[in-house]
Amino acid sequence: MLQRGVNATLPRIEQLADEAFELGRCLRKTGLAGQMRMAGVRTALQSLVLGGPSPSLIYRIHAANSPDRVAIRCGGRALSYETLNFRIDKLANGLVQSGFTPGDRAVVMLRNGAEFVEVQAALARAGGSAVNVSSRATVDELAYVWAHAGAKWIFFDSAFSEVVGETRARMANGGAPVGRGSAIVIGGENRDARSYDELFKSGNDGAINRRLELDAAVILYTSGTTGAPKGAVRKFPRGALKAALQFIAETPMHSDDVHLTVLPLYHSTAYAFLGFTHLLGGTVVIAPEFSPTSFLTLVDTHAVTTTAVVPTMLHRLVALDDTSARRFSTSSLRAIFSCGAPLSGPLAVNTMDRFGDILFNGYGATETGLVTLATPRDLRDAPGTIGRPVPGSSIRLLDNTGSEVLTGEVGELYAQNAMLVEGYHRDAEATQSSMRDGYFSVGDLARVDGGGRYFIEGRARDMVISGGVNVYPAEVERAYEEHPAVDEIAVVGVPDDEWGERVCAFVVLKREKTADAEALRAWGRTRLAIAKVPRDFLFVDELPRNPTGKVLKTALRRDLRRDS
Repeated sequence: MLQRGVNATLPRIEQLADEAFELGRCLRKTGLAGQMRMAGVRTALQSLVLGGPSPSLIYRIHAANSPDRVAIRCGGRALSYETLNFRIDKLANGLVQSGFTPGDRAVVMLRNGAEFVEVQAALARAGGSAVNVSSRATVDELAYVWAHAGAKWIFFDSAFSEVVGETRARMANGGAPVGRGSAIVIGGENRDARSYDELFKSGNDGAINRRLELDAAVILYTSGTTGAPKGAVRKFPRGALKAALQFIAETPMHSDDVHLTVLPLYHSTAYAFLGFTHLLGGTVVIAPEFSPTSFLTLVDTHAVTTTAVVPTMLHRLVALDDTSARRFSTSSLRAIFSCGAPLSGPLAVNTMDRFGDILFNGYGATETGLVTLATPRDLRDAPGTIGRPVPGSSIRLLDNTGSEVLTGEVGELYAQNAMLVEGYHRDAEATQSSMRDGYFSVGDLARVDGGGRYFIEGRARDMVISGGVNVYPAEVERAYEEHPAVDEIAVVGVPDDEWGERVCAFVVLKREKTADAEALRAWGRTRLAIAKVPRDFLFVDELPRNPTGKVLKTALRRDLRRDS
């Protein structure tokens, strides 16, 4: 009996030792080791033993370690780690005293602000699940996610009262629980909801029961660009902390960072990099929205060191005229992380020419977390690459039979790491179809070169088969991104009686540049096999995108069907 207990304990001890080693390496590399005090170390060890790496753990640690350090700056307001941790506990206590129970789910429909962070962490401490919803969600979209998640609570900004009110009326007719006590409004009054301040004041002071956090989760709904969104369920296993530290150690992120959040916080990229910064005890500046001028103003004003953006934002930044750009200093920037959508080679080079070789390109998904990272050197040597797997991540490129493809060949990308979601909420079929031997795929196609660098070639559903030839949209798009008149391009397949499908390109030209279809075909014939050269070129003012910058190819196909 004693030996069985020893055998069961040894793996646990080895796991803790492994985490301690990885933590030590990261603390040294990021400079946090020199800032850690005994109170912070003691809180970290106690929390890991009692509950594990809940997403709210970092606020306890830094509240004990560096209580006066600013955690969040937003709209002229500054919150220290001590104040933020106190507010999180008080909100969590208010939730529990209001009937919130472990496992409950809450829709969160908030604009960027400190409250978004407080709500996420408080839900975790109460053992609940946050269901983040786009601030642009329509009544139909909100109703679907709310009902599908089975949420009993909602936190919403007063600016969204009309959408939320219509949704609640619709759901009440279906018998859904939408009482006043479980609806919390922020930034204004609503007669059908409790105010955020009321919930905050109702909570007891002091730490909440840490055991509740064992039930914490986040349900992240995919963008739904090709159909109804799926709810990816993310728990927080012990390996998640190690995975985060391993990623951080591959970057210039540091304990003295001032990180600028300009992406919407409901997007997993924005919240991930906010979390990385807070894990290191840095300061996050939260912008309510993005514009090139406001971005540069905040970088200059707050001496921002890191930020995370999508390529659309980089387009707008490099398009800013030199006279306007030179009014601001960006010398403090150490890293710009591009995620969320494909980063073209020319855009990467233009960005580095403007800001210096500080651009990193990350690949990942809601379901997988960050999987690869391309360094500035990678982006110079192999423009368009998503880089190499970060430590702790493993990739397989598989063909239709499940066999691994050869170097240079295209296959479906499957990833495995500690950040994989548990699966899709209430969708066992979708979960099973996305998994192969513990690896997860979101349907992206990729290839790897001889140097171990990966390149995205599009999505499996977007591949065009023309005359029996597989055409990968990303390959065609890359060829045209080099054209001096092409600003942006998106390639889709169009039904064709003779060829099955033909390649169609939607093109946005650069200002004051011209090119016609024949000139673009001639360009393509010198760079692509004839079957891959678009037959049709449609010139548009802009490409349709979702709020995080992904091109909506379903909308492009829909427009083609409407016009045909």
